[in-house]
Amino acid sequence: MAVGALTLEGKRILVVGASSGIGRAFALRAIREGARVVVSARRAGHLAELISEAGGGAAVTGDVRVPADCERVAAEAAATLGAVDLLLYTVGAAPLRRFAETTAEDWRAVLETNLVGPHQVIRAALGSFAPGALVAVLSSEAVGRPYVGLGAYACSKAALEESLRMWRTERPELRVCCVTQGASMPSDFGTSFDLELLGEVMQEWGRLGVAGGVMNTDDVVGVMATTFAAALANPGVGLEHIVLRPPSAATSPMEMSVDMAKEVYT
Repeated sequence: MAVGALTLEGKRILVVGASSGIGRAFALRAIREGARVVVSARRAGHLAELISEAGGGAAVTGDVRVPADCERVAAEAAATLGAVDLLLYTVGAAPLRRFAETTAEDWRAVLETNLVGPHQVIRAALGSFAPGALVAVLSSEAVGRPYVGLGAYACSKAALEESLRMWRTERPELRVCCVTQGASMPSDFGTSFDLELLGEVMQEWGRLGVAGGVMNTDDVVGVMATTFAAALANPGVGLEHIVLRPPSAATSPMEMSVDMAKEVYT
């Protein structure tokens, strides 16, 4: 079968962070392709809307910052699916703060969501993975790049990437994929951002050469779904890291205006 013809039909999938953005779009696509999908997030109403729109799937509400919730989500997913072929973790927290103004509370929220959360979900699901299963976790192009105002977020994602390497080291039977992603829309990524500060830091992103284009969320999910389907069809091949960014030829560093950034990030 050609790679382009592969779908997620029949796969057993747990999507954590399915209430919006990449997680929602991926879950919607997977269900429509015929996958058996359990979706999880804090917002029960958003999950109910997703299941209604998709015409299938099962929902488990939970907060990844609460260890007991991580255990419950993994247990209910296993009970519903029998085993998990793909775990996709898309939850992310990103306060927009200059580094000197980042508080201990900001750090706790970011690290609990972006670092401890995925660790606890994977840990809770260890007994549920099918042979050849794939774990995929969203990281960010902010790692290693000077995104002013997103310092805590970038640090948490850098630590996340190191934690995924440790999972591969200690659990070599489990394929673990880091998904580095650039900006896409629609997204709830920056719903809590201060718009005045966003305008300020956007100017600095442009000066530093990191403010580029934006991708369509459905297009990103299309690439992810096809890639994961190919990996699941070929369990003898590792999939450690994929990078999804706007094509470099499609945009210049200064192309994204402040108004466009506000639309993208909020």
